[in-house]
Amino acid sequence: MSESPRRFNKIAFVASQTPEAEAARERLMARYGAVEHEDADVIVALGGDGLMLQTLHRFRDRGLPIYGMHRGSVGFLMNTFREEGLVERLSAALQVSIHPLIMEAVDASGTRHRAPAFNEVSLLRQSYQAAKLRISIDGRVRLEELICDGVIVATPAGSTAYNLSAHGPILPLGTALLALTPISPFRPRRWRGALVPDKARIDIAVMEADKRPVSAAADHFEVRDIIAVSARLDATSSIDMLFDPDHGLEERILREQFVY
Repeated sequence: MSESPRRFNKIAFVASQTPEAEAARERLMARYGAVEHEDADVIVALGGDGLMLQTLHRFRDRGLPIYGMHRGSVGFLMNTFREEGLVERLSAALQVSIHPLIMEAVDASGTRHRAPAFNEVSLLRQSYQAAKLRISIDGRVRLEELICDGVIVATPAGSTAYNLSAHGPILPLGTALLALTPISPFRPRRWRGALVPDKARIDIAVMEADKRPVSAAADHFEVRDIIAVSARLDATSSIDMLFDPDHGLEERILREQFVY
């Protein structure tokens, strides 16, 4: 993270559809004024991590940094909510650039689908039978056969979401790694995933696709009956997130890893 040299005065507010978030939005707009996002120099997002994910997709590549304040159920990526001193907090905030993954999936008909993912690309079995997958990194097969309920490729921003629920590692923001995490692996039983350089291309082939159908999702975009998926970081696309200097993200990451 690096200090932001900019001063933000034109603020656009977005909020999740909860009474708490909407009420906070109304109070902040009355206190600081508000502009439409086309005229803003910063977006303030009020909600939880789900709202943050939606906001990252909505404003990707528009040059508008996102400052989140927690008014939701989960707020790992959000700053503490306070109504006072917002302009000063924005000016003092630290800035980190987030890059999405690009998922390219081929379905059983041969149709190709492409979608970005700030959190994760995930593959999930569609039926009672476990998925059978082959995993390659930069063209080299690393796992010939993985029998499982699915697998996740998570960014640092997404490592505290589905990836964490699947017992994957938490990656600090700015780490040049991706987490490759299996979901309920049956064989090999002892494989618990891998950390992959974020410059790598991850290819996942679905074996016995007719017998063991699999879906793929890039955040909220889903494709069913897929036969192959690739995931890689898109360094040409980005959005900036703003955090209070005392946000304590590193401490929260450490604390999460010692909770049982």
